[in-house]
Amino acid sequence: MVLHHMHFTKLKLTTLLLFILCFNFKTQAQSVSDSIFTLEEYLGYVKQYHPIVKQARLIASEGEIKLLKARGAFDPKIEVDYNKKKFTGTEYYDKLNAAFKIPTWYGIELKANYENNEGYYLNPESTVPEDGLYSAGVSMSLAKGFLANERMATLKQAKLYKDISLNKQSLAVNDVLYKAIETYFNWLKSYQEYKVYNDYQNNADVRLSQVKSSFEAGDKPAVDTLEASINYKNRALDVEKSRIKYIKSQLELSNYLWLEDNTPVELDYSLIPDVNSPFVADRVLNSSILEINDELLENHPKIQSLSLKRQQLVLEKRLNNNNLLPKIDVQYNFLTSDYENLNTLNTKNYKAGLNISMPLFLRKARADLKLTKLKLQDIDFNLSSTKVSLLNKINAVQQEIDSYEKQSDIVQHLVNDYKKLVVAEEKKFELGEGSLFLINYREAKLIETELKNIEVTNKVLTTKANFAQILNTLED
Repeated sequence: MVLHHMHFTKLKLTTLLLFILCFNFKTQAQSVSDSIFTLEEYLGYVKQYHPIVKQARLIASEGEIKLLKARGAFDPKIEVDYNKKKFTGTEYYDKLNAAFKIPTWYGIELKANYENNEGYYLNPESTVPEDGLYSAGVSMSLAKGFLANERMATLKQAKLYKDISLNKQSLAVNDVLYKAIETYFNWLKSYQEYKVYNDYQNNADVRLSQVKSSFEAGDKPAVDTLEASINYKNRALDVEKSRIKYIKSQLELSNYLWLEDNTPVELDYSLIPDVNSPFVADRVLNSSILEINDELLENHPKIQSLSLKRQQLVLEKRLNNNNLLPKIDVQYNFLTSDYENLNTLNTKNYKAGLNISMPLFLRKARADLKLTKLKLQDIDFNLSSTKVSLLNKINAVQQEIDSYEKQSDIVQHLVNDYKKLVVAEEKKFELGEGSLFLINYREAKLIETELKNIEVTNKVLTTKANFAQILNTLED
């Protein structure tokens, strides 16, 4: 749904007119168009200000923070190790070791080091030139930790988690919007029902006045006035019931209306829903997609989230496979006492090291690998079932929409036919050939059919909203 800028501008300029914190009905000097609160305007407020929508945006922020944390594993590091010991006037040792390390990809680490040691009891191997010893070199893993290591896997998984969080956010926002739209359509339904009852109460009032006049003129019997009076009271009772239902639906709608600074508001009772909503529903809800293909399913946030989680498990499996290898760490450093002269860095002066280790049974590594393989099987089953379930839901809702639209056409024709019957009975009654009982009976059937029409139209709208929710297009 695209909320046009003009709608936002209109709402911002008329906020004080549109919303008040009160429960009483009151009349305002507004045009009919200004008193209509459209679905687009309503959704604009929900998408921008509703707390749960704002809360959903935090999910994406969490993904970005986790990605930042994972990138921190590749931050350059400065290390300083200083130790000094002096006892009974003798300086045992004074040792300084400062290093600058740059972690890189594939388990390789670049390192620059400065070492300056002195003291009476200094270990001979720690002896360095008077101005200290400089070194520059590299350390790396040749087996375990080379092609896959914890640092690399964490960063790649964090990048995938960021995309997963965006899909989670989209699904969360879509759920809120669907509930908000469903509430709006319920408000529209209650308003239309109230309007129907109110219109026919007016009809009953006019008919009661006419029957009383005819009775006073001697044209109608007294029982007709009683019949008309009973009918009017029944209509008044229906109006009062529908009015309370309409007020309740409007208060439920207010649950989704917020302003800046998390300020809840209630809708002014002078505002009414847009009765043209059925004609703009497809455009507003983005529910006019007829062809469901593999690309649409693959791009669905639920499928995307599962696919991304599967990629995370593939990375975990690769890491667990790598953990079966022995640990072989090597390092090589060029040594010099003159850091200003790079020519002094040569293979004659160096410090090298080799470290090899490997568990004898590899039980932990093998168990981790088996668990990851089980998780991959589980998510593959989940992906398959989710795709089938999603496709079946889509097909079922499409069938529902087609059925409700056909029902709507049938009921609309019934409404027109009952209206003709009521008009015919009224003409017969005016000519003294019909009865007030038959008019009331025909009219009751007409009211019942009009209410069915409103209910079916509401089902069409809510089912289209459900279709858009399943396709996850409400946020677009």
